[in-house]
Amino acid sequence: MADMEETLMLGVEGLKKTILHGGTGDMPRFITGAKATFHFRTQLCDDDRTVIDDSKVVGNPMEIVIGNMFKMEIWETLLASMRIDEVAEFWCDITGKDPVDWHIHTCGMANMFAYHTLGYADLDELMKEPKPLFFILELIKVQQPSEYNRESWALSDVERLKVVPVLHGHGNKLYKQGRYEEATQKYKEAIVCIKNCLLRMEEYYEVIEHTSDIINQHPGTMKAFYLRAKAHTEVWNEEEARQDYSRVLDLDPSMKKLVTKDLAVLSMRMDDKNQEDKVKYQGMF
Repeated sequence: MADMEETLMLGVEGLKKTILHGGTGDMPRFITGAKATFHFRTQLCDDDRTVIDDSKVVGNPMEIVIGNMFKMEIWETLLASMRIDEVAEFWCDITGKDPVDWHIHTCGMANMFAYHTLGYADLDELMKEPKPLFFILELIKVQQPSEYNRESWALSDVERLKVVPVLHGHGNKLYKQGRYEEATQKYKEAIVCIKNCLLRMEEYYEVIEHTSDIINQHPGTMKAFYLRAKAHTEVWNEEEARQDYSRVLDLDPSMKKLVTKDLAVLSMRMDDKNQEDKVKYQGMF
């Protein structure tokens, strides 16, 4: 067991660790795809140690998949220094760092907003003017990739590329069997993978292919039309993109503001493309 109140520097600028309760066993293997389950509390470095967030308030521990789920490299660094059942306090100083280069959320900030439970009133101000923070973490368990059922959100980009047609096929099979609710769930998982992976990796024609098949099976799936419209925009299919955006608005009028913005982007892309084509072909005729 580690000595109580032992303060350790983690070799990362602006981080310091204090062990509050020693853990047990060997150091867990934090490989890519491993899932860490832990409780966390976030506090300001003020006289009152103001609590910004606390996972125990809602009774549910936090889970992250190493290397895949969130851009929380610093949190992964903190967890990788811990044993099971260990409780440790981490001082994290993000002041004086460029938020663009250092990514405020890599110190857990973005997750704090996404997971926020305590109604702390000054979160916006804290994002504008970062301050030193304390994170108290309690590591509950670490599961290796083969030790848990990995849902689509927990997959790497390469794995998502492989799983899209699989989810797609399962959805089609369930649909043909009349199991429409289960088919819809598979299509939703496929859409998440398309959004989080294929679009980001600029696999636009694959996006068009998979969303088109989903639309053929489920013509009321607004998100599929929206993702296909964005893919059509990227490959300069103006007419197809406008048709898909029109269908998005038919299915969900509340998307009007976002669609209007995307249509403006489409028009700009087409103007740029037309200008490039003029320059490219001006001396050919």
